[in-house]
Parts: sequence; structure tokens; C-alpha cells
Amino acid sequence: MSRYLALWAAALCALSFQATALATEGAPPGIDLSTDYPSLTLKAGETSTIALRLRNRATPAERLALSVDGVPKAWKAALLGNGRPVESAMPGSDDTLPLQLRLDIPQGAAQSRHTLTVHADGDRRHLSLPIDITLADQLPAQLSVQPELPQLTGSARTAFDYQLTVKNASGHDVLASLSARAPQYFDTSFTEGYGTQQISAVPVKAGESKTVKLHVRPPASAQSGEHAIQVEVAADGVKASTTLKLDITGQPALDLSGRDGLMSTDAQIGATREMPLVLRNSGTAAARDIALDGTAPSGWKIEFEPARVALLEPGKTAEVQARITPAPQSLAGDYMVKLHARSAGQSADGDLRVSVTTSGLWGVSGAILIAVALLALLGAVARHGRR
Repeated sequence: MSRYLALWAAALCALSFQATALATEGAPPGIDLSTDYPSLTLKAGETSTIALRLRNRATPAERLALSVDGVPKAWKAALLGNGRPVESAMPGSDDTLPLQLRLDIPQGAAQSRHTLTVHADGDRRHLSLPIDITLADQLPAQLSVQPELPQLTGSARTAFDYQLTVKNASGHDVLASLSARAPQYFDTSFTEGYGTQQISAVPVKAGESKTVKLHVRPPASAQSGEHAIQVEVAADGVKASTTLKLDITGQPALDLSGRDGLMSTDAQIGATREMPLVLRNSGTAAARDIALDGTAPSGWKIEFEPARVALLEPGKTAEVQARITPAPQSLAGDYMVKLHARSAGQSADGDLRVSVTTSGLWGVSGAILIAVALLALLGAVARHGRR
């Protein structure tokens, strides 16, 4: 009995799998003619384009003659393939051919409703696609702009890139102008898709979309916080807009210099010289736990008081003392000392020129030695002279 139950369960599983497979296969093989908008409103006096699709699903290629009937008198209708008038099409197996129905509607055409039928006829099949056209004096806005990510975050040194989709839902091709309003000193520019050439307008075909990028570079002095950028696209008197947000995180910027701006001092061999330094934070966020150190010639000593600055707010300064002691074996002359201030990825460096001189005591001692030597020489000359 259990054996029959197992076989019955297996059969049910197989039938379930087969039903799922059939459901996922979709429509049966064949060729169909379709459009996204089978009923739409157009404006008299304009040339409008309606996007069509001729799709072949897993069936041999077949040549199909194309035609349109029901076109009102004085209207002009043409079927286009790849931008050129076509009279037939031949979609390959599992292929889709894009087509367009272009309509030239004369100015002054009466407001009314018309049904145009597009035909695709072959030896084995006859396809028909009715399209309802309503004429109106004024059409609603047909442009839209949609950001992929409307809000980005970064520092004032970050370049922000927004990807925007401009959609033309009207019945005719347009050239959409692009503009962006940003805070003062923010640099903005548009490029098409993944290109690098800057643009101020982009062509968008009827019923299609185009991707553009907005590049925003804030000034280094931009304040931290949220900033708004207004993007607008316009064509044929129709406008669409969207608001983007740019959130700037504060960042410290350190600078290290002498108290009076000069980075030079003098020192004596073996003696400690104190040099006042000014540490400045010109960034937009506080700098924390700033460590001070330096690089000096071999045998020199360099210390800072204080050696660390716990907190330095934006726009503030702090004074520190650099204590420099040249090595005893140093020779008189000019030396370079490297000064460093570091805080969480931020740093400031300065070059301090130190002019080293010998001590005054060494000069006095030298004079005494010279005098003693002269006296000894004079005494020797006097003794030998008497002999």
C-alpha cells in the first residue's frame, strides 16, 4: 500500500512541476503586433510618433506586409523602421523589431476621435492593431524627470553624481533642455549617460526615455548640512522638475605655521630654542586629538608643549610651543626641521628653517686661547732674543 502511495505522490509532484513549467513558459509561439499606448491624445498641427513592436516568439521568420487604414483625409501616416519608411518587416525567431507610426496631423483639424488600424499580413497570419486617436487643443505635460538616488552624502571634497531618467511620454520627438539651480559657488554640469561631454539639452524620442547624469562639485568652503538642488527639463513649452538633496558632512582642515606667519628661527648648539606655532582649523568640522611631532637632523631633540590638542573647533586656532635643541656636534649653518600635526586622517605639515650659531662662550674662550698663545709666543721670542 505504501508503495502505491509513494507512486501517487511522485505523480502529483510531476504534474505540479509540469504545470509550473507551462506557467513559466508564457505565451505560445507566434508573432504579435503591440504598442504600449493603444489609446492616446494628440495635438493638431504637430507631427507625432507612436512606438510599435513586432515580436516573434519561437516561430520561423515570416515576411509581413505593413499597412495602415482608417487614416482621416488630409492626415499623413507612415510606418518607420530604424527611422526610415518601411512596407514590410521580417522578425527573426525570438526577436523583436521596433516600429513607429508617424502621423502628420494638419493644423485646424477638428477635435474628434479616430481609430487607425495597423496591419501586418503574411502567408500564414494576419495581424491587426487598432489605435484610438483623440485630438485636443492642449495636451497635458508629457515630460518627466526621475532621479535614481535623490539624496547623496559626502564631504565638501566629494564629487556628487546623480543619475536622472528623462521620459518623453508625448507622441512626438523632443529636444529637452536641462538646467540645475544649486547653492552659490556649487559647480554643476550634465553629461549624457556614461559620456564625459557636457551637454545642455538631450534629444528624446516619442514614448522613450534617456538617461543623463548631473555632476555636482561643492566648494571647499561649503557648510556641512543638507543642500537642495533643483533640476528642470523643458521642451515645447512643457516643463518637469525634481529636487535633489546633497548632505555634506563636516571635515576638519588643519594648517600649521609660525605665530607671525614666518617659519624660521635661530638656535645655538646644545641650547634649547622655543618657537611659537599656530595650529588652525579652517575646515567645517572639529578636529579631535591632534598629535604634534617633528623630524629633525640626527642628534637633535624636538618636543612640543602641549604634545596633543584635544579639540579644535572649526575656524579656531591654538598656540603650541616647539622646543628645538640642536645636537652638540652640529656645525653652524641653516637646517630644516619638518613639523607635523595629525588628526583622524587629516594632517598639516610645515618646514621650519633653523639657523644654528655657536655659543658666545665659545667665542670668548677662543679669544682667550688666542691671547694665551700670543703671550707664549712673545715670551719665547724675548727669551731667545736675549741669548
